[in-house]
Amino acid sequence: MNEEALAVVDWALAEDLRYGPDVTTEATVPADAIGTAAITPRKTGVLAGNEAALAVFRRRVDNLEVLTRTQDGVFMVPGEAVLVVRGSLRGLLTAERTALNLVSHLSGVATLTRAWVDAIEGTGCVIRDTRKTTPGMRLLEKHAVRMGGGQNHRLGLGDAVLIKDNHVLAAGSITAAFTAARQHAPQLPCEVEVDTLDQLDEALGLGVELVLLDNFTPEQCVEAVRRAAGTRTELEASGGLTLDVARAYAETGVHYLAVGALTHSAPIVDIGMDLAPVETPAAVSAGR
Repeated sequence: MNEEALAVVDWALAEDLRYGPDVTTEATVPADAIGTAAITPRKTGVLAGNEAALAVFRRRVDNLEVLTRTQDGVFMVPGEAVLVVRGSLRGLLTAERTALNLVSHLSGVATLTRAWVDAIEGTGCVIRDTRKTTPGMRLLEKHAVRMGGGQNHRLGLGDAVLIKDNHVLAAGSITAAFTAARQHAPQLPCEVEVDTLDQLDEALGLGVELVLLDNFTPEQCVEAVRRAAGTRTELEASGGLTLDVARAYAETGVHYLAVGALTHSAPIVDIGMDLAPVETPAAVSAGR
């Protein structure tokens, strides 16, 4: 994991430990007890965040042994562990909730993304995420989207230009906003949001490389695709999209569907941690 993702792990652990050590575990678990913990899905879904969960355990468990590890992106089978680790039982229990929070949430994002991808299969359209992410979790959530078969849009405000309605209002027109953006950041990809077909025509006349069709109906998207035919402009539908209408939009011929729900509304996948019988140095030395 990169440093930014590890910072999320540390931040998440700090939430649980901000008031002091894990008093319940220290009171009930011998300091020398060794345990084996299996991260196990209770329901099916697409795995994401397994590396984040492992990073949590590595932060809290000395001499951690990784016995089984499944790669992100696979479909989980209920009851089949995706991560099995062995080490200090105190450390495993202290890390448990943080690890499960991450892998359950990120697997939820990946699973929801896969549902959208499956819904439009064969249309040639691509599911993309947005910046509607949990504060601090963007890199991990966008990783989860990729694991579900989706594609990432921009990661932040500085890696691409996206001219929205408020930018157009501030600049005076789509033409003025686009011209200013091209002059200011000619090296970056540029997308322009439009609310009407007339605005689309203006953007097409400027040679905009990507146009975001905001709150267009499927019928309006069909017309937008017709007008953009023969140009280099790609089209992305956004706003009010739901899973039950995903295919109808994808079949209009737009290149992308922008889906904020992938990250802001994904339900978790139920994943738990199961412990094997606890080991102690005395029991191990006695061969029990």
